[in-house]
Amino acid sequence: MTDIMLVNLPYLEELINLYPFFRDLPQPILLDSNHPHFNDTDCDILVADPLASLSADLTSSHLNIQWRDKPLLEVEPSLSVMESIESLINQACQQEWAQAADSTIPFTGGLVGYFGYDGGHFIETLPNTVSHDVNLPIIQAGLYGWSIISLHKSKQTFLMYTPWCDEEQVSAILSRHQRYQKNNATAQNKTQEAGIKPFLLKQPFQSNMSKQDYQQKFETVQDYIQAGDCYQVNLAQRFSSAYSGDTFDAYQSLRKSCPTPFSAYMEIDKLGSVLSHSPERFLQVNQGRVESKPIKGTRARGKTPAQDEALAKELLASTKDRAENLMIVDLLRNDMGRTCDTGSIKVPKLFALESYPNVHHLVSTVIGSIQEKDKHFNVFRHSFPGGSITGAPKIRAMQIIDELEPHERSVYCGSIAYFSLNGQMDSSITIRSLVADKENIHCWAGGGLVADSKCEEEFDETFTKVKRLTHTLETEFLN
Repeated sequence: MTDIMLVNLPYLEELINLYPFFRDLPQPILLDSNHPHFNDTDCDILVADPLASLSADLTSSHLNIQWRDKPLLEVEPSLSVMESIESLINQACQQEWAQAADSTIPFTGGLVGYFGYDGGHFIETLPNTVSHDVNLPIIQAGLYGWSIISLHKSKQTFLMYTPWCDEEQVSAILSRHQRYQKNNATAQNKTQEAGIKPFLLKQPFQSNMSKQDYQQKFETVQDYIQAGDCYQVNLAQRFSSAYSGDTFDAYQSLRKSCPTPFSAYMEIDKLGSVLSHSPERFLQVNQGRVESKPIKGTRARGKTPAQDEALAKELLASTKDRAENLMIVDLLRNDMGRTCDTGSIKVPKLFALESYPNVHHLVSTVIGSIQEKDKHFNVFRHSFPGGSITGAPKIRAMQIIDELEPHERSVYCGSIAYFSLNGQMDSSITIRSLVADKENIHCWAGGGLVADSKCEEEFDETFTKVKRLTHTLETEFLN
């Protein structure tokens, strides 16, 4: 076989129902658009059993690459973490069959995984004084040779596999799909059949900051702003609990109560899992068009239609929120301008309203273009982490975040992404996301502080953002 192959399958609107039939394989990942609620994401992608597993943490300056069988690509050991990932992707993109791949297919093999917020240490020189108490790697990704993809607009589902897959592996994948069809089981039923203990939350979520702690940190940020160090700093709290059982139960419940376009569920072998319900796109590359959709500006949903409409109008008219949003738009224009074609950066939408079950958001759209299809990771690398969750200027804001936040952000405020060998790429900002680490589960919420921010409002906003996650789990699963 010398080409990428597609095997048509019956259309599956909810690819999440297929996930349990593949989760016993190494490093399964579901990129879940939560169709049909949103227009920004058209596809779901399921992968597992990578050709190579990639990970990195701050104890080493090099990327750890573990090949499933023999190495298919070579990476110079002297390269940095981000240089190694870029080298691996670029070599894969240069395969003759990858060069000939259909550019309209979202994923034709490639890299899928998460890049934690602290991955910024692999790009910039930053302080590192926070407590690192989450055992997951900072970066965890896999090089995948096959995927099952559902395209919702055209109502298609197919198995995609590359020349890196042999006939035996393809047959095994199709056999798993046939078992799903035969059983016609939901994900929940299949989980119970597998004998996995159901998810259980052992205590209510607790913040790593008291209200007094938050106020002191808020005042420090204001001092830095008045001194001219920065214009905006994103200050976040972490909420933690203890748990037992299957986090996939928790993901499914949150998916129902918090539908978002960039949901994802990842299991990291013997370490933990990531449950992401993000509404925010970081960067997308679609046939050379680069897009980012930063979120800045939030209001809670109203209890009545009239109150809800009033809150939405208040957000749209807010001078503070519009200024905060504009700062991040300018930051992203600068970041994307490092790698996009000269003169291609534009802002077709500024201060648009997007509404979710718990909040209204102010969202802008920044676009650019690139010519070479193996440059998508380069765009990502030079814009990471996203400016909407750091502040401006980015590096100084990240230094202040390290000074003020007591614990690492882990996957929070990083990105879940795929980098396809045909040049396509999409990625989220991992807000509204939880990290399950052995017996502990964490989620975070923050907001951009600017000169005219009010401490009480900013503190309350963090609870507004995280409440749908914590309340759902505490209501349904608290022991």
